[in-house]
Amino acid sequence: QVQLVESGGGLVQAGGSLRLTCAASGRTFSSHGKGWFRQAPGKEREFVAGIDGSGGDAGYAESVKGRFAISRDNAKNLMYLQMTNLKPEDTGVYVCAADSHGGPGFGISWLEYDIRGQGTQVTVSS
Repeated sequence: QVQLVESGGGLVQAGGSLRLTCAASGRTFSSHGKGWFRQAPGKEREFVAGIDGSGGDAGYAESVKGRFAISRDNAKNLMYLQMTNLKPEDTGVYVCAADSHGGPGFGISWLEYDIRGQGTQVTVSS
């Protein structure tokens, strides 16, 4: 059974940092794009960051550029999201996702990702 499991969320003060981890099991995704999405209460789900299969290309939402960094370790089947200088507006449920049918690139649409985790809560207090 293919599964993605997120960890590393929590409560942090504004200006703080967190590192999220996405662990894949059941198959490898080393040749496929992956991404992080988030959803805040009352708001639509939004793209946060994406990374290609090799880890050599990544993209970010404008709101997190310069503060967040996405990376992956294909040998361990892990993906990370390092979040720094967190702001209250970063609060939400963060979900990792993988595109098992596409090529090595990554997309910014939730619909492009068919394998999704359950999410981990990130709360940033002011």
